[in-house]
Amino acid sequence: MEKIKEITVFFPCYNEENNITGLVEQTVQILNEIAEDYQIIIVNDGSTDQTAEVAEELSARFENVELINHANNKGYGVALKTGFLNSKKDLVFYTDGDNQFDINELPKLIPLSKKYDIVSGYRIKRQDPFIRKINAGIYNIVLFLLFGLNIRDVDCAFKLYKRELFEKIDLISDGALIDAEILIKAKKLGYSIGQTGVNHYPRTAGEQTGANVNVIFRAFKEILKLRMKI
Repeated sequence: MEKIKEITVFFPCYNEENNITGLVEQTVQILNEIAEDYQIIIVNDGSTDQTAEVAEELSARFENVELINHANNKGYGVALKTGFLNSKKDLVFYTDGDNQFDINELPKLIPLSKKYDIVSGYRIKRQDPFIRKINAGIYNIVLFLLFGLNIRDVDCAFKLYKRELFEKIDLISDGALIDAEILIKAKKLGYSIGQTGVNHYPRTAGEQTGANVNVIFRAFKEILKLRMKI
């Protein structure tokens, strides 16, 4: 595979002290192989464990790794916006810091970025509790009915973007709707979206927050807000 010129990779993290080290080490190895220049950002969203300290050690070990701390937990959408805002390279990729995706699959998205402005992964076999799968299915249907967003797995946290689109869209979501908002607004502006399957694995450390009732309620509240604005 011919090396790409540059890429930013970032990880939103909340209480991922046991996951982030291996993820960053793997990412450094992969990016050394596929990119001439790269930037890795760890967005620590007000973790209450040792995520900040572990990430600080990683940023000291690797010159291309930087840490951005939120003093308090601001929510998933804000963590993603922090990553996008601080990305400096032409291509921007993110995945969650929980190790439920395999960063080694990142290179297969690169060729698709030559054809599409956004490459959105979808989980081939989602390794989450049944209720979370049901919630996701309803969520995807609602987004299709309200916005015509025909994406197999809207909130799959394995996406590659051209950074220029974030100069064209103003993001308002602070919660779980952030992925959908980006796709909806990018589609409205004529940006192309490609999709590819990626593997998904059970969480081995830390705790999930996506199935929290407050998170779900906030997401649907933001859907109504976005529908009214658009």
